Amino acid sequence: MLRVCFCLLLSAWMLAAPVAAQVPAPLNATLDGFAYPYPVQYLPLTLEGQRVRMAYMNVPATTAPNGRTVVLLHGKNFFGAYWRETIRILTARGFRVVVPDQVGFGKSDKPALHYSFHQLALNTHRLLDTLGIKQAVVVGHSMGGMLATRFALQYPQQTAQLVLENPIGLEDYRLGVPFQPIAEVEATERKSTEASIRKYHATYYPHGYPSAHDEWLLPLAAQTRHPDFPRVARANALTFAMIYQQPVCYEFGLLQVPTLLIIGQDDRTVVGKGLIKDPAVLARMGQYPALGQRTAAVIKGSRLIALPGVGHIPHLEATEAFHRELLAFLQ
Repeated sequence: MLRVCFCLLLSAWMLAAPVAAQVPAPLNATLDGFAYPYPVQYLPLTLEGQRVRMAYMNVPATTAPNGRTVVLLHGKNFFGAYWRETIRILTARGFRVVVPDQVGFGKSDKPALHYSFHQLALNTHRLLDTLGIKQAVVVGHSMGGMLATRFALQYPQQTAQLVLENPIGLEDYRLGVPFQPIAEVEATERKSTEASIRKYHATYYPHGYPSAHDEWLLPLAAQTRHPDFPRVARANALTFAMIYQQPVCYEFGLLQVPTLLIIGQDDRTVVGKGLIKDPAVLARMGQYPALGQRTAAVIKGSRLIALPGVGHIPHLEATEAFHRELLAFLQ
């Protein structure tokens, strides 16, 4: 009887255990053992003489196909799986959805090479060609917005429409963020812990961090406890340099595709924000309401949707509003 009571108490405790008790075991550089919401496939590539694999999800429509494809591009501190609900919504409306993990992120390999938005765009172009996709709607969040912009500039004929969700790179970070050599960035990345990652991710939600976000944070934290983490830290540093050194904000006026900007108005993200010591510089950067308006003004025929009270990740924080505006633009 005592044994039964103990088991019942243990089961109740496990059900009531906080998210922290569900932290996954250490995960390697390619998140092996972490399940994505849809099957993952791999595109082999050779970059700078290195053979690497680019992971992606290729999800068919779950209703009558409408013949259209949407490509979802993730942000820097994320991976393709966080688009789960967007994939579900789009496929239920007849869209085919392709979600790559860019090389250097998620389940893709983490080679030490010169990362560039041009190369990532070419990799994505090769993926679409391999899948027989001649034209797609390209949706980019955060860093994915910079990549989506570069993709639309390089491959306008393959870009049916462009959607930028709180993209970084609406301003030139070199004009306010002090330069750091890659070795220094890498040294900082190597010190990452669950606590430091959690502190940074909390800035995405100015009105309170939702516990549901742990689903996308904990896999990154689990990587810090794996022997592979130095490789992840190196890739993180190299991609930070890519963002810092390769602005796209001067080329928005060259876009020739229908473009939608969805901007959470309470976002104040600045890549390298912690390096800024001058309060005046800090105050003028990351002002997404003004940045969104300025960007929309230079992209011919673009449409701006401002989401009041929303931070950096509308598709997670304001899911219904984000998908309503996305679908209206697509349809």
